[in-house]
Amino acid sequence: MDIILIPGLWLDASSWDDVIPALEEAGHRVHPLSMPGLGEDASVSSEIGIAEWIAAAASAVDAVDGDVVVVGHSGGGNVAWGVADARPDRVRRVIFVDTAPPADGHGISEFDVVDGVVPFPGWDHFPDEDVNDLDEATRARTAPLTHSVPARVPTDGIALRDPARYRVPVTLLMGDLDQSAFEKVIEQWGPFADEFHAIESAEVVRIGSGHWPQFSVPERLSALLNAAIAR
Repeated sequence: MDIILIPGLWLDASSWDDVIPALEEAGHRVHPLSMPGLGEDASVSSEIGIAEWIAAAASAVDAVDGDVVVVGHSGGGNVAWGVADARPDRVRRVIFVDTAPPADGHGISEFDVVDGVVPFPGWDHFPDEDVNDLDEATRARTAPLTHSVPARVPTDGIALRDPARYRVPVTLLMGDLDQSAFEKVIEQWGPFADEFHAIESAEVVRIGSGHWPQFSVPERLSALLNAAIAR
């Protein structure tokens, strides 16, 4: 199976390095992506938004033959769901890593814009439950791997048009939420709840991690990804 790996904000293809070996050992062909405009000055990246990121990931699907599984971490989950909307007949499953399918017209989040781009705000910016399993050595190792993202990407509303996306099976690998806990939380998210409930086949699996399991528990994440891909 061809696996398209989409990183979250500020991360590039190398963020999947500790996960890829186990996927390849399971026989999969793995395609980690670095998204357009990552680390680029605003003079280069100002016209790049979520639509351009989705188009780049859809092009990665077009570049291989047959069905694919699309994996999106955090904000990369918006891109993954956009690919399911753009290529519903090619995507066999979407796997969200500590994020949920976005609703039409909604963005990822809002962060400070500096010199026309959104720099990585640092690990201390995030709530403790997101980062408490990242020890100091891991934080020191991974922070230099981050890059600015184009200013529009986090806040652009995603455009979802094809209801065929609801037929694509979905797995949510959530840091600290199991199915029951997630369903209670999603009910508070308005249109996100509607989007989730419209999916014909969706499962939620707890990872037992913070928000960056590819850094804190890569072996566990790899095993859960392989299990989801095999379904």
